Formats: sequence, structure tokens, C-alpha cells
Amino acid sequence: MSRTVKRAFKYRFYPTDAQAAQLSRTFGCVRLVYNMALQARTEAWTQRQERIDYNVTSALLTAWKKTDDLAFLSEVSSVPLQQALRHLQTAYTNFWAKRAKHPTFKSKKRSRRSAEYTTSAFRWRDDTLTLAKMTEPLDVVWSRPLPDGASPSTVTVSCDAAGRWFVSLLCDDVIAQTPATGRVGIDAGLDSVLALSTGEKITNPRHESADRQRLARAQQNLARKQKGSANRAKARVTLARIHARIADRRRDHLHKLTTRLVRENQAIVIEDLAVRNMVKNHRLARAISDAAWRQLRTMLEYKAAWHGRDLVVVDRWFPSTRLCSACGALAQKMPLSVREWTCPCGAVHDRDVNAARNILAAGLAVTACGDGVRPQRESSRTGRSSVKQENLRATKGIPVL
Repeated sequence: MSRTVKRAFKYRFYPTDAQAAQLSRTFGCVRLVYNMALQARTEAWTQRQERIDYNVTSALLTAWKKTDDLAFLSEVSSVPLQQALRHLQTAYTNFWAKRAKHPTFKSKKRSRRSAEYTTSAFRWRDDTLTLAKMTEPLDVVWSRPLPDGASPSTVTVSCDAAGRWFVSLLCDDVIAQTPATGRVGIDAGLDSVLALSTGEKITNPRHESADRQRLARAQQNLARKQKGSANRAKARVTLARIHARIADRRRDHLHKLTTRLVRENQAIVIEDLAVRNMVKNHRLARAISDAAWRQLRTMLEYKAAWHGRDLVVVDRWFPSTRLCSACGALAQKMPLSVREWTCPCGAVHDRDVNAARNILAAGLAVTACGDGVRPQRESSRTGRSSVKQENLRATKGIPVL
């Protein structure tokens, strides 16, 4: 069996000076159109209590191009500008559905520089990619082949803070559905980035810590440069390259780890961690951010969907650390300094492995009871899922692994 999914393939490319200038103008026009449309929608609501949608902003874009001050918008492809309006519509849809905050204005210095092209704005022929308003194809480094017979439906061009150019091609890919019988519970940590219910511990590579001295020197060098000078711009790129190196290594490690977990196990149980609240602890914020728990969960979610795996998310209030996986007894206190503890029943537990086993048992119990895989906000008056509302001593009924 197989499953067809939408998958993005990202490659690095090296534009000519003319292509780089054209893409930079496109990035600026995309940012400007997004901000102007956001301002128009905000004023329409605050002044007239009127909601305007994508069609209205698209008509506004046509009118803007006819003015003398904004005539330069016609110098770039119209498709990325229309896509920016669609992205703004999606942001408002998520805001009205209470899935996200109100959209904010894009910044020239801090926002991601990108432009999205649909099929009418690029030409894909003989494995060469040519964008609208360009006469030469992009010099793409094809580090891996596209699926056989694949034709991109969307192309996204971006440039990061380190000055590297990337192109992402969205294609249909066929994912083979290989059988798997394993079941694993995962406990995220800092000493070990993951502890599995099988007893295995994944060492935390600490990518940011390995380059911390280089990072500190680059930041000090940047701080000494005069604002607005060419040397400050060079120092900023040097600092951005170090950050990019750290992010690339972290992403590569997480991809390899999540791919192995998804291929080997049919059921994967993780804990719902409030990472945004946890990073407010300034003593652990750097280590938690370096572990990238949120990115790990995102990868597990879409890869599990690709391969037909079951991903179960256990409530964050479930006392997985203090619960004995052998008898179900609940310890009163379990400070972070305690890495091993002995239950009155005689079982000796490693803190992280014991938590992973309890997470797996709770996830299997939730699945058997037909409860949701994600904690629901309105599941009770307290907003906690059924896993937390159970009698803690009643967890003896959870199967022991």
C-alpha cells in the first residue's frame, strides 16, 4: 500500500546579480503589499466595523498599481503579491477561529524574506526552473532527485539572514506504507533529549552549547561595530552563519531521529508540553530552546500522518515522573535532582525511562477508551482531559510494560 501526500523539497541555489536584484525587489513588494492590506483591513474594522476579504484587497492591489507612488509594483510578478494577500486571508481565518493571534506587520529586518509562485508564474522544463520576469533559469543545486514524474505545483523562494538562497518545490510524493508492530512512549528531557519506554536514551547533542564560544565572540564583534557601517553588516552576516550552522545541525538530527521512530513503531505516545511557558524559566530557557521539543513534535505529527502511524498526545498534567510503572504508587515529591528512585514495592526506576513507560501506558489506555489524542480545552470545568481526572491510585489498572 502507498499514500500520496504533498511534500516540499528544499534546495539551495545561487542566483546571478540580476536575479538576486529582481528577487530582492519581489521580497520588498510582497512585504509592502502585505502591510498595506493589513492596514486597510484593520482600518475597515476599527472605523466602520467592516470585514473585508481577499477579493476586496485584490481590487485594492489593482488600484495601487495604477498610482504614481506604487507603480513599481508592476515591475515584479503579480503572483507573489496575490499570494501575500492569500496568506493574510489565512492569517485572519486563523485569528477569527481563535487559533492564532491577530496578524502583525512584516518587518524589513526581522521578517522572513520569501515569495511564493504558483504554476502560472514559473516554468518547469527538463529539470530546470525559470521564474516569471526572468530570462535565465535558476542555478539550483539538486542535492536529491524529485519523485519520478513530479511536477511542482508551488515554488517558494527565500533568503535567510546568512545570505543563503533556497527554493522549495511542493510536489506530490508517494509514501510507501510499511508495516510496523512497535509501540513506544517518549519522555523529553535535557540530559537525554529523549528517553524511550524501551529503556533507550537519546543523548542530547547540545548543538548551541558546542558553538557557544564562537557565538559569543561573533556577538561581541557585532556589538563593537558602528551602526549603519559596512563592517557591522559583515559582522551581522558572520553571526547569522553561526546561527544557521546550529539550526541546520539541530534540524538534521531531529529529522533522522523522528524518521527512525516513525518507521519502527506503529503507535507513538508523547507528552503535551507547554514549551512557551517552560522557556519563561530563564535558567533553563536556553537549554529547552536548544532541545527543540516543539520542532520534534511537529516532525512526528506530519511523518506519522504520512506513514499511517498512531500518534497519541497525553495530557501535560499526567504525573508520569512520580508514578511507579510497576505498581502504580504515586510518590509525593520528585525534585529534578533525583535521577533514580526506589518505590516501596522494591522497583528501582530511572526517572526518565519510568516516565516514558507511564506515558506509553497512559496513551494506550486513552486509545482503548476512545478519548481524543489531544487534550481538549472544554473537556471539563478545569479544562483537563480524562487522563488527569482519573483517581491516581486507580492507575494500577494500566497495563505494565
